[in-house]
Amino acid sequence: MLHWTIYICFAGAFLMMCLPGTRVSLVRFLALLTSALALVVALMGVTKIQPGSATTLVKADWIPSLGISYYLAADGISATLVILTGIAAVAGVLFSWNVEKRPNQFFAFYFLLLGGVFGVFLSFDLFLLFVFYEIAIIPKYFLISIWGSTNKEYGAMKLALYSFVGSGMVLVGLLATVALSGTTSFDLFTLASAKFSVESQRWLFPLVFVGFGILAGLWPFHTWAPTGHVAAPTAVSMMLAGVVMKLGAYGALRVAMVLFPQGLKAWQHVFAGLALIAIIYAAAVALTQNDFKFVIGYSSVSHMGFVLLGLMSLTALGLTGAVVQMFSHGIIAGLLFAVVGRMVYDRAHSRELSFLQGSGLGKALPFAAITFLLAALASMGFPGFSGFIAEVSILLGTWRTLPVYAITAGIGILIGVAFMLRALQRTFYSDVPAVETHELLNPITLPEKLGALLLLSSTILIGIYPKLLFDLVGPAFQQPLFHSIAATS
Repeated sequence: MLHWTIYICFAGAFLMMCLPGTRVSLVRFLALLTSALALVVALMGVTKIQPGSATTLVKADWIPSLGISYYLAADGISATLVILTGIAAVAGVLFSWNVEKRPNQFFAFYFLLLGGVFGVFLSFDLFLLFVFYEIAIIPKYFLISIWGSTNKEYGAMKLALYSFVGSGMVLVGLLATVALSGTTSFDLFTLASAKFSVESQRWLFPLVFVGFGILAGLWPFHTWAPTGHVAAPTAVSMMLAGVVMKLGAYGALRVAMVLFPQGLKAWQHVFAGLALIAIIYAAAVALTQNDFKFVIGYSSVSHMGFVLLGLMSLTALGLTGAVVQMFSHGIIAGLLFAVVGRMVYDRAHSRELSFLQGSGLGKALPFAAITFLLAALASMGFPGFSGFIAEVSILLGTWRTLPVYAITAGIGILIGVAFMLRALQRTFYSDVPAVETHELLNPITLPEKLGALLLLSSTILIGIYPKLLFDLVGPAFQQPLFHSIAATS
């Protein structure tokens, strides 16, 4: 059933385009219905797969002369990210309830993006994966350039250019992979069984890994992320940080690391070092920001650094932690951007911490204050939230192979605590002046509360009972497909 998430989203995009933009209420409820249906199908579909093997969903010839098939499958890794996408989709619709400008077109691009994301996570034919990857990139430009703010044209163009440069590198790498494999197939399992020379792997691995890594916020190619997040409307910021950045990390794991294990071994320390720089550097930059949304944008780059560090640990625990961190960060980042972009900015009309300090937001918007407090604790890795178990798994897994990197990554955690507490204190809990400037702000709406509760309950559920995800993700790394990675550690 999992592959029906793709068709539901594409059908939703088509339906949105057919509806008149003046029927705002109808568009909103149909968008919510579509996203909820995709989430329900995702949850039901996960119960039907075997986490430790690639369960085939559909496989048919597509372009036989080029060895391209329509091959969709799922294992525990795919299923985890599909669930993340479903949760983020519903929350994004709830936090877009106020979109008045051409809502039908907004949600059409939104569901087109989601359909591409679902397709990437379920594709086991690499050409098909690339097609869905491109489908997921294109709508981002229009969503930001039309409905965004704060240098939206610049943010949209920068994001699009970085994304297309990365996808161009991936395409060249995939074509070279097939040409050097001695096969005429883009099937992941067929290519994984091919024998690539060590010399070819040494240049193919960084080409494909960096191509995907650009979208994952790999330093120093990360600068599109904070700019894009700030320029994007709230729901799109949630999708960019929560889901789209995971496409890059997923592609790096599923394609580059699986196909080129000897190249991975040669470049392991280089990319572990870049992940470490991202963790510390982005956290330090977040600590200096005055724009609330830039704080969260750089926070996302730092947390994605933990994902890449977990991948470079080459241990089962580190790899499992990396995928759990993808899920965890997707939920937490979405919640943080929802509070900043929708609950605060749309009411106070400012994201400057210097302006918000002493504004009385904590009293005027108590729900937003409590929600951000809990989201900040989750982001800092506080026990009881998903971020804690994810980061602990990554650090323990990294300790086994790269102990110096694991110790140094702790600096990033400490800085993360500092910038989150700084933003929390200045925005919601600073001293209130005699005349409260925001005492008449509109209260938090029901859709916003529902969206926040959905995301909060997800991170708390995994934080309290992480077995749900570990039983899904862990067995996936026991597949023969990943044996070559474990052999390099």
